[in-house]
Amino acid sequence: MKIDLKKDLKELFAPRAHDFSFVTVPPLNYLMVEGHGDPNTSADYVAAIEALYAVSYTLKFFSKKQLDRDYVVPPLEGLWWAQDPDAFRSRQKDNWYWTMMIMVPEWLAADQVRNAIDAAQAKKPGLDLAGLRFESLQEGLCVQIMHVGSYDDETPTLLRLHDEFLPKQGLKERGKHHEIYLSDPRKTDPAKLKTVLRQPVIRMV
Repeated sequence: MKIDLKKDLKELFAPRAHDFSFVTVPPLNYLMVEGHGDPNTSADYVAAIEALYAVSYTLKFFSKKQLDRDYVVPPLEGLWWAQDPDAFRSRQKDNWYWTMMIMVPEWLAADQVRNAIDAAQAKKPGLDLAGLRFESLQEGLCVQIMHVGSYDDETPTLLRLHDEFLPKQGLKERGKHHEIYLSDPRKTDPAKLKTVLRQPVIRMV
């Protein structure tokens, strides 16, 4: 039986599309790669995605063959930030920093991840895995919403979140803007892309 973490952790991957909702995110393990610049033009971004998927699928095949636990590779996720928060509102993508990541199931340990990195490197010697790391992310209380549409159309929702919803709820941002990409942009009409927009928060005293 193939495990699908999107279904097992449905509350993390299926928020409503019209209203913000609260979720408490448990500590989760990820493969991560950091970078800077416009994801549409950055060669580092392309290399990061290639590295993440190469190691993620190596881990999946290891888990299936050696542990008899098959699973669906989880969707690509990203943490985004900028020195000037207005860089997001104005879509100044050259000024964006990002951490792209793919979740690793909790039954896979650090030594198994290291072995998968070595195996992926041996299979594809030209693959740049130097910046890839295995790390736990602890977000805790978050506000999230499902965005349906182009990535460039997220701004009104983010403005509503930060300028209206959070102040009214007595909350402020804690941590980086988080996106979960549920659709394949190569195969999906931009108007139908589904992206979870998540913001870790803390209650103001």
